[in-house]
Amino acid sequence: MSTVFTQIINREIPADIVYEDEQILAFRDIHPLAPVHILLIPKRHIPSINDLKPEDEELMGHLILVASRLAARLNISEKGYKLLFRVGKDGGQEIPHIHLHLIGGAKLREDIRPA
Repeated sequence: MSTVFTQIINREIPADIVYEDEQILAFRDIHPLAPVHILLIPKRHIPSINDLKPEDEELMGHLILVASRLAARLNISEKGYKLLFRVGKDGGQEIPHIHLHLIGGAKLREDIRPA
C-alpha cells in the first residue's frame, strides 16, 4: 500500500528529514502541534499498532529509543516532551502507516497543544 509516508521514504515527495537509518526515518511534521513535532516511521509498511507481530518488537523499541535521542539532540528532553501513537480512526490515525509523534519545545496541555 502506498501512503504519503511511503512516498517520503521513497523520496517521491520532500520532507525535512532529521534522522534516518536502515530501519526508520524521522522528519518534521508539516502541521506541527508544538515548536518540535517530529514523526518517526518504520521504513517497512505496518498499517497500525494493531498490526504488530512479535518480530516487530525490536523495531518498535528502536523507534522509541531514537525518539529519546532526538529529544536530547533537539534540547527538549530536560523539560519534557510527549510521545504519541494514534491507532485507528477513533484514535485519530489519519495515515495507515505506524508513526510515532515526538512533540515538545513548549509546556503542553492534555490535548497536546502548547499551553
